[in-house]
Amino acid sequence: MTLSPDISVPHALARAVTAGKDEAVALLEGLVALQRDGEEAVLGRVADALAAIGGAVELISYEPSQVPLVDEFATAPAMDAGERRAVVARFPGSGTGRSLLIFAHPDSERVTSADGWQNDPFSATIADGRMHGWGIADDLAGVAASISALAALRQAGLSLAGDVVVAITPSKRHARGIAAVLDRGISADGALYLHPAESGAGLAEIKAFASGVLEFEVEVTGTPPDTHEPSHTAFAHQAVNPLDKAMLLIDALRRLDAGRGARIRHPRLEAAVGRSTNILIASITAGDPDLRQRAPGALRFSGSISFPPSESMKAVQAEVAVALAAAAADDAYLAHHSPVLRWLSGVSGSDVPDRHALYETAARTIADVAGITARVNPMHTSSDIRNPLVQKGIPAIGLGPLCGDLTHAGGRDEWVDVEDHLRTVTVAATMLARWCGTVSAEQPPGPAA
Repeated sequence: MTLSPDISVPHALARAVTAGKDEAVALLEGLVALQRDGEEAVLGRVADALAAIGGAVELISYEPSQVPLVDEFATAPAMDAGERRAVVARFPGSGTGRSLLIFAHPDSERVTSADGWQNDPFSATIADGRMHGWGIADDLAGVAASISALAALRQAGLSLAGDVVVAITPSKRHARGIAAVLDRGISADGALYLHPAESGAGLAEIKAFASGVLEFEVEVTGTPPDTHEPSHTAFAHQAVNPLDKAMLLIDALRRLDAGRGARIRHPRLEAAVGRSTNILIASITAGDPDLRQRAPGALRFSGSISFPPSESMKAVQAEVAVALAAAAADDAYLAHHSPVLRWLSGVSGSDVPDRHALYETAARTIADVAGITARVNPMHTSSDIRNPLVQKGIPAIGLGPLCGDLTHAGGRDEWVDVEDHLRTVTVAATMLARWCGTVSAEQPPGPAA
């Protein structure tokens, strides 16, 4: 058979996905069921499935805290301790096309309680076209789609001109799996992150932009009144309440936020929400709620700051530190009782322009396969699409099927649309063919379509 790279190949892949529909759905069902047994069980099934379709499979063990990072950090309490593992499968091409790294994460939110779920979270129940299960949208669907897309290429009798690497790597709680794989020397001309859109837009959304984000906390000390009385209320005017001092610092951050909002601009963010950076104060902790007549001795408030990829993490940190120091210097008490700023975690942003060949390939393929004009949702922060670009300069985009009720967003009965999952498999397989180029039995190697 002779295949036209831009017409017959997508049709052949669509037919292959349809022919392998039962196997693709069963794979996703099986991964959901294995969540009950833990991450290692899921990884074992993934490794077997990748080997069965011709991948050269390697299991990589690593310690998250030891992974070298670029423009990213997290304190020890923010990540799980202990060794983690990732599955890497290589599918060599003929050497004449572009290479692609496909990645997804097998770990989900911690399995705690199924309270509120209408179905067993590990039964992969299908109702009204939706498959429900713990972690199915975050990100077992992406893991399964990675495997099923390569299986469809094989079923269609197509070989790729460019190399493909599939990396199934832990991600939650700063697991740093994709960074660990990149640190081992994995590289590619582009990267595809298969993950359903948390927004619920499905294939109408391409992840091509992610803001950076920093998390911080500030500790402020106070001075209790000079009394041995158990109640401080009558002496409150003699105390230095850390809440009063914290409000001075929070006001300083609000002013900084307003100034940054007027000064820092990014077209994608401006078009979406009219704002390119924000500072959020998320929590304030002080005193003992059962001791309502005692002045608190200290206070902590915490928050986060988002920033576009055009800004550096260090520059943003410096602005926050300067604003807090200036506010402290203007207060007689804080000038001698300096607040303590602690940075808890931080990641840089990522931006792949609409005109980039990888983005154009994805948008054209989604239109051809699903009849959808996809758009970029620029409101993601901390998305794993940042890792290939920030760590190794590899442009990365993400896409995935319709989903909803995600556990990490407080939902129950997390689900993925089954037919849209199969469309995602067809999109991923067609993207592989177009990006890497194809070689059939009757065709000499040629350039990527």
